[in-house]
Amino acid sequence: MSPGKQASEREAAAPMAAGARLESMRRRVRLSRLAVLSAIAAGPVALCVAIASTPTTVQAATSSKPAAVRTAAVAADPGGYAQLFVSVWLRSSADDATSAQARLAQSMAPDIELPAPAPAAGAQPKPESVTAVRSAQREGGTWSVTVAAQYADGSVRYYAVPVAADPVATSFTVTGAPGVVAGPARTEVPKSSYGVTVPEGDLSSAVGEFLAAYLTGAGEVDRYLAPGVRMSAVSPAPYTTVSVQQVSAVEEAAAGQVPADGTKVRVLVQVEARDSGGRWPLGYELTLKARSGRWEVAALESGTARDGGAR
Repeated sequence: MSPGKQASEREAAAPMAAGARLESMRRRVRLSRLAVLSAIAAGPVALCVAIASTPTTVQAATSSKPAAVRTAAVAADPGGYAQLFVSVWLRSSADDATSAQARLAQSMAPDIELPAPAPAAGAQPKPESVTAVRSAQREGGTWSVTVAAQYADGSVRYYAVPVAADPVATSFTVTGAPGVVAGPARTEVPKSSYGVTVPEGDLSSAVGEFLAAYLTGAGEVDRYLAPGVRMSAVSPAPYTTVSVQQVSAVEEAAAGQVPADGTKVRVLVQVEARDSGGRWPLGYELTLKARSGRWEVAALESGTARDGGAR
């Protein structure tokens, strides 16, 4: 056979071989689909077998698994648990161990004895309120929680409560009887950063009008806000009147005329609010921004200010 004829036969055979391989692949895919559909009808076990018998190329495409994500257990603060225990423990009595308060105290601390009043004293005083004031974590998953109990006569007793905590199950157990301890000492207050006294003028008027709208509903709050700032008034309005008592600032720019546009100052405002029940001294930390010759409120952060008192 001539070389030219052999080359012609090879070229004719190549498409036939490629077509045969393609048809074979199609048959395998059709058979795989048929096996899966039959397995679905047959039940879960057959489905698993059918999936396992699909071509290896399909398994390779779907066998990748996401890496497991592990998170460390975070120890939960048992302050609320200790607060509840001291509350029911102080309201329970060994003379009535079946009361609801006593049963709850015993369920939270099975090995702790209940208090017992002296026979001649009558009923023991019950606290008006009980509040957890400090939690300190110890070694081995244990905590010491200090709880304050306030009584009707104004006296306060502080109790240290040992608590074991399981961070995985988020469970607690009181491990020992509460101990009466001295209350926390007052800390030294850092010197106030609001050292600039702001006289009556544009800035004090601006904050007074804003807080009046914010606390009494006297006008729209939006008119006192810088562009882009969103803030809602307290609702329902808790006070009938609000008057500014003192304004202090961090920046000297707050004490003079309204500066150039974009100037920001931080101020601490002491106000007196009144309602039908009396008068209330309140404090607010504000950030103001100058624009078009007026001051506008850019932020309000009550509860964050530190002030050493009137100067």
